[in-house]
Order: sequence, then C-alpha cells, then structure tokens
Amino acid sequence: MAIVHERFTELGGSERVVEQLHALWPDATIHTALADAAAVPPGLAGADIRPSALQRLYRGDGRYAHLLPALPAAMRAFALGAADLVICSHHSFANRVRARPGVPVISYTHTPARWMWEREMLADEVGGRVGRAGLLAFARVQRPFDARAAQRATAIVANSNHVAERVRRWWGCTAEVVPPPVDVERFAPDPRLHRDDFFLLAGRLVPYKRPQVAVAAAVRAGVRLVVAGDGRARPAVEAAAGRGVEVLGQVDDETLGDLYRRCRALVFPGEEDFGIVPVEAQACGTPVLARGLGGVLDSVVEGVTGTFYEAGSPIEEVEALAAAMAGFDGDRFDPLAISTHARRFSQAAFRCRFRSVVERVVASMATDQRPDPSSRRADVPEIVGAA
Repeated sequence: MAIVHERFTELGGSERVVEQLHALWPDATIHTALADAAAVPPGLAGADIRPSALQRLYRGDGRYAHLLPALPAAMRAFALGAADLVICSHHSFANRVRARPGVPVISYTHTPARWMWEREMLADEVGGRVGRAGLLAFARVQRPFDARAAQRATAIVANSNHVAERVRRWWGCTAEVVPPPVDVERFAPDPRLHRDDFFLLAGRLVPYKRPQVAVAAAVRAGVRLVVAGDGRARPAVEAAAGRGVEVLGQVDDETLGDLYRRCRALVFPGEEDFGIVPVEAQACGTPVLARGLGGVLDSVVEGVTGTFYEAGSPIEEVEALAAAMAGFDGDRFDPLAISTHARRFSQAAFRCRFRSVVERVVASMATDQRPDPSSRRADVPEIVGAA
C-alpha cells in the first residue's frame, strides 16, 4: 500500500488524517512532495516517508509558494509501481498520482483546492496584486487537469457533506462522506469547573476564518471574548479589539482545554471544510455558536450541541452574531449530551469508517465489479473544461 500526502509543511487536520491512515496500515509507504520534520505528527515517527525531489529546494520555514508550479509534476513522478492500493490525502494535487493499471486509487478529499475553483478565495492570498494575478492564471490552467484526475480515482471520500457538494459541483463526481479524526480523548467535561462569562474564539487567525467578525460582534454586543490563536490576521484582530476582548495568541493544549471548559460557548464565524475546533469544544461539553454553513453543519446539532445564526452581507454577519451572543442562553444545553455527541468523531470512529470503505472498494475490484468511472459523474459536463 502507498499513502500519498500533499506536503508536510504545517501540522493540521490533513496531517492528522495521514497519522490515522498510518495507524491502520503501518507498513504503507508515505509519499509527499515536501516533508518538514516540525510538521510531521508524532504518530508518524518511524514511518517510511519518501519526499519528492523538490525536498532539496525547500527552505524549511513552512513556505513553499516558489515550488507551487512544480507540485503537480512531483505527484505524477512518485514511484508507486509496487503498490497494490493507493490512498491519496488530497487538497490540491495528490490526485495527480499515477498507479499501475488496475490498482485502486482512493482519494480522501479534504477539499478540492478552493484557491483553484473559487476566485474570491484569492482575495485573501498573500503576495499582492501581481502574486494573486499569477495564482489566478495558474488556477485557470489547472482546473481541467484537477477534474480529470479526480474522475480517474476509483473512489472519492469527502470529509463532510459540504465538501462532497464541492466534489459534485467542481469535479462532476459523487463522494462518500467520512468525517476526519478528532482527538476527542484529550478533551472531556470537568464538572468541578464553572462556566465563566466569556465567549471563546480559537484556532488559526486567517482571513477566511473571519476572526474580525467575531471581534466586531463582541464589541457591538458588549460581551467578553477571549481569542486563542495566531496567524496573519492577528494584527487586524488586535486593531478591532475593544474593551472586553482579550487576545492571548497561540496557547498550549492544556490552556486551550481549560478555555473550552470555562467559556460560555465557542464562537465559530468562518466557513470550514469540516472544522476540528468545534468538535474539540463539544468534547468538553461546550456549546457552539456558529454561522449556519459549511462543515459545521455536520458536527453541530441545532438546539442540542449548539446553535446557528444566519447572515448575508459582512455588515449583517456582525449584527447577526452580535444578536446571537447577546441573547445566548447556555443553561439550555446539557454538557454530557454535547460531549457524548462529539465522540462520534473520534480517531477510532474514523479508522473504522475508512477501513470499511477501503475493504468494500478492494472487494469490488477483486470480484471484477469496479464501477465505470463515468457512473460517478454528476450531470455537470461543463466542469471538466472550465477555465
């Protein structure tokens, strides 16, 4: 077996997926374009990780933009000839791999690359006007190849229904949904702690997560907000912060768990592919106050583990979240019910669900019942040639 991962340049949810795939199949080789030791999860210690030839050009600081045009070729060049099964951890180019004819390729899709398919995503990219124009041109070239690579896969597994819809809309394929693994065992309610009078915003502070909306809403509602996280949007967050908003920066796991357990609710204003942070908060028995779109619709149950607010324009977002924070009633939520719900997204649950998918695909191949890839295509033929 071979596992293909885009790159180990920062430690996040996709790297945790590879960690769990390795737990299922510890003898699998792991092929990646770039491998930064600081971004390899502890569970991959001793794993057979094979970086591409681009590794020697990697600067070791998490930045890889200068290598972006070469990543598709790096994926195609992986030596997978000995593999009888290939699993891709995909969010940009992993689906470009080439396996031997007849070898099943299963794509675990964190998302089709949003920078490639959603022009508005480029507005948040760094590099200035020239850099964004170059990335837009690169995206236009890559879209047809991206869609065709997906349609070659034997099976596509999406991490949420939200992503499955993108797969249908952009690639013209259907996808089964298996939520990603969350280390819920690290988090549990603590009945000895009492809820404090503050809301929590946690995670990376980057524009698409819309941290400024949470800060502006808290200021407007006159409620306390604690911000735990760091990223390139931190200066904007600090500039918008008023009385009652405390920006802690990056915190360790112990501090984060304590904040989860003591806050009134986790505030989640962004649109995520899935969203690990809301599940961690729920594992602590904490309700989630989220905008009603994206992957959070898979992990939060309205009225049971949290509540959603709806908004249109950016101004409406702030007003809607401010109203939701001002009127939030945490007493109507049962911490035990919330925590129990979060266990559905455990690492063990992911391994069980994903192993079942793999066994089913392999069994269908063994009995020569592999479906025609065209049978997985949705009725959106214009996607493949879109540029």
